[in-house]
Amino acid sequence: MLRAPTHTIIRNNNLISNILHRRKVKMSQQIHSRRIEGLDKNIWIEFTQLTANHPVVNLGQGFPDFSPPNFVKEAFTRAINSDLNQYTRAFGHPPLVKILAKFFGKLLGQDIDPFTEVLVTVGAYEALFCFFQALIDDEDEKPVSGRLMTSADWVLDPAELSSKFSKRTKAIVINTPNNPLGKVFKREELQMIADLCVKHNVLCISDEVYEWLVYDANEHVRIASLPGMWERTITVGSAGKTFSATGWKVGWAIGPKNIVRHLQTVHQNSNFHCATGAQQAVAEGFVKEFECLGAPESYFTGLRQELQLKRDRLAAYLASVGLKPIVPEGGYFLIADISAVKVDLPDSTEQPYDYRFVKWLIINKGLSTIPVSAFYSSDHKKGFENFIRFCFAKEDSTLSKAEQILQEWNRTMLTQ
Repeated sequence: MLRAPTHTIIRNNNLISNILHRRKVKMSQQIHSRRIEGLDKNIWIEFTQLTANHPVVNLGQGFPDFSPPNFVKEAFTRAINSDLNQYTRAFGHPPLVKILAKFFGKLLGQDIDPFTEVLVTVGAYEALFCFFQALIDDEDEKPVSGRLMTSADWVLDPAELSSKFSKRTKAIVINTPNNPLGKVFKREELQMIADLCVKHNVLCISDEVYEWLVYDANEHVRIASLPGMWERTITVGSAGKTFSATGWKVGWAIGPKNIVRHLQTVHQNSNFHCATGAQQAVAEGFVKEFECLGAPESYFTGLRQELQLKRDRLAAYLASVGLKPIVPEGGYFLIADISAVKVDLPDSTEQPYDYRFVKWLIINKGLSTIPVSAFYSSDHKKGFENFIRFCFAKEDSTLSKAEQILQEWNRTMLTQ
């Protein structure tokens, strides 16, 4: 049965539902090895190098190749020219934390204190890092993974999810809209998670970096807005995904001050600070969007509509060559089933089929993607060797080049 990816470790912001339990374990080399085993950290290095060494159309890495909106770029330029080039407040530039508190306070139905309940981080990655460094003890706690979704509609399995909670459970990590699946968690699913968190007194870290990229009739529900969840949830966001500026590395963690203060301690003693000019630009972007949220002129509205068209366009291209696209409900990514396409690849006992397929695609066709099994723990990797991930947050010209590659590939297959 096809299952959604779960992780035995925390890697980047591609999280589904890690559940962390309190267990007394000795921090030995064996534990280190087990935690690293499912990481596949070298894949990002390996495929980045392959992409750099071959002329490719890059639909692998998850960043747009189009520009952020002019109003935030212009705000960044103004910030630099007005000499916002030195340290600002360590936990977040005052204009940014104030508008984040106002903006998300409205969305969550909370009165958020900008100076104690908002932390600006170096991207969403650092927000996750601070949470785990602050609240998870490596020597006493470890993650427990489970297969939590079925293939039919990516719906959470209530019995299996419930079975992962116990008196030792400390936290759950969710990611919605999800990378790599593109699943948007339904309100009923999030309520089920919330009920378990309240019942077992469990913390929740909710990675919502793709919150504005929800397509069709789907709705993004913030779990911190559900009853009993604000006081136990850290919500993570990213200006990189919000304003299509992934290189600016401005993220945030929002939650109750009794939890956020621990993240602040880690942040202050590690990265300490995010670029002041970028924070000012993001602040001005949110001020502008606050006034037109949900309206046709909103950047978020336009971006969602534009990316939905790109999603549908790429799905049609892939289907035309026999790949089976799984159309996502949200996010940047589309997964395709490659099992119907036969490619003569060398056998390997060390690398899954999708790894070898992606290498072949880069070297022989000039198209870069990512193998989906890289997102799975070692226990579940074997069942996902027939899926690869494409990023459709690309310029139309980039997608057209990908279409040309796929059409030529299709003609080659027809003549064989």
